[in-house]
Amino acid sequence: MRLPREFASDNTAPVHPAVLEALHAANSGPAVSYGDDPWTARLNDWFRAEFGSGTEAFPVWNGTGANVVALRAVTRPYYAVVCTEHAHIQVDECGAPELLTGCKLIDLPSPDGKVTPDQLPGAVKGLGNEHHVQAKVLSISQTTEYGTAYSLAEITALCVRAHELGLRVHLDGARIANAAASLGAPFRAFTRDAGVDILSFGATKNGGMGAEAVVVFDPALATELKFLRKQSTQLASKMRYLSAQLLALAEHDLWLANAAHANAMARRLAAGIRPIPGLTITQAVDANAVFVLLPREVARALQQQFHFYIWNETTGEARWMTSWATAPEDVDEFVAAIATEMKRTT
Repeated sequence: MRLPREFASDNTAPVHPAVLEALHAANSGPAVSYGDDPWTARLNDWFRAEFGSGTEAFPVWNGTGANVVALRAVTRPYYAVVCTEHAHIQVDECGAPELLTGCKLIDLPSPDGKVTPDQLPGAVKGLGNEHHVQAKVLSISQTTEYGTAYSLAEITALCVRAHELGLRVHLDGARIANAAASLGAPFRAFTRDAGVDILSFGATKNGGMGAEAVVVFDPALATELKFLRKQSTQLASKMRYLSAQLLALAEHDLWLANAAHANAMARRLAAGIRPIPGLTITQAVDANAVFVLLPREVARALQQQFHFYIWNETTGEARWMTSWATAPEDVDEFVAAIATEMKRTT
């Protein structure tokens, strides 16, 4: 039996062979535990080269863990974190950020997954009033949950306004490689240089097995973060295996090649379906996601052969994701099937 082809998530993609090879190479002899190993030292050197001196990176197990640890580093339990209604920390982390930080999430409406500077003043209320949570952090996603990418100018303007209002800025970079490939810009340009204070750096969706990192640019935050990582159950005893994954993606810019391919497959998919009558692409295809309004009967028929999710059950909006492992022929087969089902049912 042939399994349905994958367009549901970049998480469903296999681990990149280079990552598996790196894990195998790391699995030789003993190594000092909890990060005092050569792989983690080399990884920190790479992060400093990418983001500048003073940068420190803390490998963690997964994206939710990265977001929780990062937010704990910049919050107190009576703070509030501003984000969009679509943010991963709001929708897909089972309340972990609120439980483990003690903070309230203030979610803002957003048609494209982005926050705008004009939205921030209305979210920052009751400062100094002991009856109100204190909005002190802005969390944004790059790329967003809608697959859109903030431009360098957009992130810079947003960080400037946030800092003016006394907010620190956290960036959820689960798909940060896709953003960099889309913008044609180095990581530092739309993070540290743009004003981001703390970063969740993703690798799992870009070919890793299970490794992310919290990246900090403020030495004061780095001092406390190692304790928060441990307390948040994100400190790996055999950390070399997390660091080896990240290093494998870093070497020879494999992260960029993987992300560029995933983005290209999404553009190929979007280009293929645009001429099909009755379909509406709802978001800019900036990275590796295509969002489309799809008749329900067409969705049901396609899901017999292709695995994907309906993002909005009310409107019938579907999300199609591509990954480093998506083949051009898979995209072309999907496009042909979409065209066939649309013609049959509309």
